[in-house]
Amino acid sequence: MFAKPVSGRTTADAEGDVVVLLIGMRVNHFWAVHQWLPVMLAMFRMLGELARDRDRGLLGHVMLTASPRTYYVVQYWESKEKLYAYAHSPEMLHHRAWGIFNRTERAGKARGHVGLWHETYVVPEGSYESIYFDMPAFGLAGAHGQVPLERRGRYAKDRFAYRSGAAEREAAEKAG
Repeated sequence: MFAKPVSGRTTADAEGDVVVLLIGMRVNHFWAVHQWLPVMLAMFRMLGELARDRDRGLLGHVMLTASPRTYYVVQYWESKEKLYAYAHSPEMLHHRAWGIFNRTERAGKARGHVGLWHETYVVPEGSYESIYFDMPAFGLAGAHGQVPLERRGRYAKDRFAYRSGAAEREAAEKAG
């Protein structure tokens, strides 16, 4: 939690596609604590569940707030398949929590006290880059590791052009 900064400029050590999930909630009525607090606590429980089983595919996350009403988590996943597998697994908390929410909504008991949202992005290699200056591993680097900037290129255009060994082999196979 109190990681020391890494001196100088670094970049994320991500290779291949990057899967990013933004997921959050908006408190529409502060007084309806009984509606939004269980949602918030469920997110903490799901993150704990995923932290205890790294094989599920969550590589890292950052918790953020957009306003006093809106809270969200940026999650970095190993693959969209692992994200889907977690979301649909009957033995995992997400599946049960989503079922409760859907039943509440169908019964007409969802009263608009809390809003829920998520966005998922699969970002192909060559479509992301990062730079960190005197920072501990954070965000994408926190999820995938951190390397000196020179390993990927000093300029953004060089980091965008970086291809991992796996991507280079795949491109050669398609060409050959």
